Amino acid sequence: MAPRRDASQQTYDRAGVDIDAATRAKELIKPLARATRRPGVIGDIGFFGGLFQVQGYRDPVLVSSTDSVGTKVVLTSQMGRLETIGIDLVNHCVNDIAVAGADPLFFLDYIGLGKLVPEETEQIVRGVAEACKAAGCALIGGETAELPGLYRPGNFDLVGFVVGAVEKDAIIDGSGIQIGDAVLGIPSNGLHTNGYSLARRVFGTDENRGALDAFHEDLACTLGEALLEPHRAYYPMIKPALPHVRGMAHITGGGLVDNIPRILPDGVAAQLDRSTWDVPPIFRLIQSRGGVPQDEMDRVFNMGIGLVIVAGPEEAQEVIRLVPEASLIGMIVPQSGRGRVILFGP
Repeated sequence: MAPRRDASQQTYDRAGVDIDAATRAKELIKPLARATRRPGVIGDIGFFGGLFQVQGYRDPVLVSSTDSVGTKVVLTSQMGRLETIGIDLVNHCVNDIAVAGADPLFFLDYIGLGKLVPEETEQIVRGVAEACKAAGCALIGGETAELPGLYRPGNFDLVGFVVGAVEKDAIIDGSGIQIGDAVLGIPSNGLHTNGYSLARRVFGTDENRGALDAFHEDLACTLGEALLEPHRAYYPMIKPALPHVRGMAHITGGGLVDNIPRILPDGVAAQLDRSTWDVPPIFRLIQSRGGVPQDEMDRVFNMGIGLVIVAGPEEAQEVIRLVPEASLIGMIVPQSGRGRVILFGP
């Protein structure tokens, strides 16, 4: 029997932190994490640290990344679609290390929230576990922090941490990129996890929740459905082509113009033809509704290209054969002036 407490006594629960709810959440999450086990995982969920033994590499280099899903969590909460945000988180982080040629080994998550509801936390982690399984990545731990006073009830933040490995002589870092190389693009399906603060401002979704339920013919769905399209997972599709690649860029915040230069050697630029890919309708709607200048769109959003691959002219066709969604969108040219990415076409 629980001890009786005087009404004047202060407890953690009265301060806004429910220990029993945290324990319940952990029990709901454990089977989800266990389902993602892969060779190398040591021990079970619940220890103070996640244990993993790197196996099957001659000369492994660990590759790590951490990221959040930004203010997409606001829309996720408004629409009651908590299971999708974990998918976004894992795919974003795994894509970030995949561009180095790394195989994702294990993942950890962090959820900070104002009021812990175990069943809602389980929905979020269910999405994390689903995406981890698809990527062959083990979910070996995480943290759920109930922080009253920092977050209002209903508000939360979600952060992920991924560690992968690649053979040292197989690291892909763009250092071999040369003038004349082909630039290939793989489509995105929307905003992925970037630009949501601008999108929410343009559509006024914070003040008008009903805007998310409005159907748009050009989107072929509601605004909310278009905005919540999960961040695409590129690692499984590009893995067979990695030996033929000189550099890759995951197109996140900063768009094509800021992310491609991160892999370019000195003295070269990427020249891209906009007419070679389709821009998803959601971007056109944001631009027209908000009067957003084109250069701003290019620096905030991926504009329809979620991953860029650079390959030698002789290897480009093999990459396209192995990754059918990849298509030629430009080429590497000598740098002229300060611009590292040159966009032309409509």
